[in-house]
Amino acid sequence: MARAAVRGLALTLVSLPGSVLCFVLTLVSVALIPIGVGIVTTPYVLRGVRTFANWRRVLAAEWGGVRIPPSYRPLPADANPWARTFGMLRDPATWRDLRWLPVDMTAGFVTALLPFALVVYPLEGLALAIGLWRVMPDGYWYGFVPVHGQASALGAGVLALGLLLVAHLFAVRLLHGHFLLTRAVLGARRGELSERVRVLTETRRDAVDTSAAELRRIERDLHDGAQARLVAMGMDLGTVEALIEKDPAQARELLTRTRQSSAEALTELRELVRGIHPPVLAERGLGDAVRALALRLPVTTEVSVELPGRAEAPVESAAYFAVSEVLTNAVKHSGADRIWVDLHHAGDHLRVSVTDNGRGGAVTGAGSGLAGVERRLGTFDGVLAVSSPAGGPTMVTMEIPCALS
Repeated sequence: MARAAVRGLALTLVSLPGSVLCFVLTLVSVALIPIGVGIVTTPYVLRGVRTFANWRRVLAAEWGGVRIPPSYRPLPADANPWARTFGMLRDPATWRDLRWLPVDMTAGFVTALLPFALVVYPLEGLALAIGLWRVMPDGYWYGFVPVHGQASALGAGVLALGLLLVAHLFAVRLLHGHFLLTRAVLGARRGELSERVRVLTETRRDAVDTSAAELRRIERDLHDGAQARLVAMGMDLGTVEALIEKDPAQARELLTRTRQSSAEALTELRELVRGIHPPVLAERGLGDAVRALALRLPVTTEVSVELPGRAEAPVESAAYFAVSEVLTNAVKHSGADRIWVDLHHAGDHLRVSVTDNGRGGAVTGAGSGLAGVERRLGTFDGVLAVSSPAGGPTMVTMEIPCALS
């Protein structure tokens, strides 16, 4: 009950200003499209609206157990501002977001506030019953009870106890109702199956493109790295054979260089294998793999793991490389001196949160490292949400549906 009240208050403090700000900025930006300014600003504003909506999706899943899967259409990475603006405006998910904002600032605000009010308001009635009525003005009412003496104050206390019972029974349900309202407006309804097929088709295409790019990277690394060193070692060994009787000293020097080249080639092959599928991930699971990853970072990183089992290998691999990419971005761009990573499994979903105390300002979208993370998770119906106000902190939350064994 108390937790529902606190969460309801937090939602109240965020939903009204956040929804009003997003709605007003969207209206102004879209209105400026005819004069050209909106062509530039609208994609950034709508991306902010999507980030706000995705954050609420994450809260709905974590606080209310209500799943609201996103279904945004991806945009080409090289799209110009015109194509990006009208591509986002033609997306039905964009208009669901915009319809949700007025609902969130009105009915959403009320349904989020009710759990808090049901818990806090009875405290006033109990205070009246123990003597606060003496300092209240004449004609003061508590609910439907007029308070003008100790007897009526005790009546207010009885009413407060009844309200506390109602809060105990319904506060959590009211908060759950807030998230159901969010899903009713924000979630896809008509054509959900066709939308699902479209999203799966696009994520499959992204997965194929990513796999092809990864294969080209492996081929390039082998050709330019280990393969070149092995060819050089073969040439050096041929030279050693020719010099071993004529010039033993130079032959020994070439053997020393060849041994060093073999060690470097072995190191490159190990790094290449680690980039494909880290051995620690296969042997010890996602939690230990992320801990090992954190130890190699130049920034102090705390890792908290609550995984009672292991997910399927593809899911573990996707989660590992997604965390690796997010941590790399944090180290390179955030200016943070501390990072926190939390991995846990709840409700048949693997949830990973990466938080840093850097400068903030991280965004998703084309050209951002987080766009690749979002595509990687999308292959597994995963969700990525980013909260990164200017000045920080930045919190990146990833969620992948999976079962543990």
